Amino acid sequence: MATLALPAGPFALGTFSAPDGEPFPGLLVQERVLDLSGALDRSPSDVRAVLERWEETLPLLRALAEDDGRGWRPLEGLRVHAPVEPRQIFQSGANYRQHVIDLEVAHRSPDDPRTVEEARAEIAAVMDRRAAEDLPYVFTGLPSAVTGPYDDVVLPSWAEKPDWELELAAVIGRPAHRVSVDEAIGYVAGYTIANDLTDRATVFRRDMKAIGTDWLRCKNAPGFTPLGPWLVPAESVADPGDLRVTLKLNGDTMQDESTKDMLFGVARLVSYVSRTARLLPGDLVLTGSPAGNGIHWGRLLRAGDVMEGSITGLGAQRTRCVGETS
Repeated sequence: MATLALPAGPFALGTFSAPDGEPFPGLLVQERVLDLSGALDRSPSDVRAVLERWEETLPLLRALAEDDGRGWRPLEGLRVHAPVEPRQIFQSGANYRQHVIDLEVAHRSPDDPRTVEEARAEIAAVMDRRAAEDLPYVFTGLPSAVTGPYDDVVLPSWAEKPDWELELAAVIGRPAHRVSVDEAIGYVAGYTIANDLTDRATVFRRDMKAIGTDWLRCKNAPGFTPLGPWLVPAESVADPGDLRVTLKLNGDTMQDESTKDMLFGVARLVSYVSRTARLLPGDLVLTGSPAGNGIHWGRLLRAGDVMEGSITGLGAQRTRCVGETS
């Protein structure tokens, strides 16, 4: 396992297990972990259960983080799992200005008479107008795609163009339905890192072009959403709209962009999703991928690749790609 990058703030949440042990919800303070299933009333079995009572539990977590008399154990030697098991995953598409411009240029028709510079300028104008006047574009993902931040990623044999998409993920802390933009940020318990892998070859249906995109096929293979390592409380993230999102492939920087480039920020995304769906504690709202995906570089994922993803203050994940064996 890679050297673990610790989060910002006095503490974070995570899901851990000892060798051959069952996963448990843990409070991370520096390089030590406290098992919350024994330290909190009602013995929460997982981090989602902690989030179910987030408002009343958060002050207790602050106090526990300063209590040296508890049964802390060293982080070293513990396995780090995805920090939370969501019931619902909402994924924002086309939410980074530069990323959308890159994709539109990459996928433009060979018959397009515009120069690359002309196409970029026109698409940029559309993005600016969209941010000011339009609504976010959001679809749903499967919790079964979630895997740990240091687990291997199995590339399915059918995935011809697997790609990376490192993203900021907001974690919901209380039920939210039809909340305003001004209210929305108050429903976010914290933030974590998600790599929303996508097979570019199956994004669009070849057999039914009129239907368009196939998000089930291209994004939801088991392990296609490495998550974590930590859930960092919102109070420790000064501005989710000003974080650096960086992904390295085999040591080379591919994505390195600020969340300032988002067209729709966390509050607008959470509010928009809540207009239709009822958000629940532990749910994830993925905020979209910045520029620098493999389709931009002309270099897609293959077995043996190592992805290292980090976001300011949220730690870092490291995943190795392996080929499907059966």
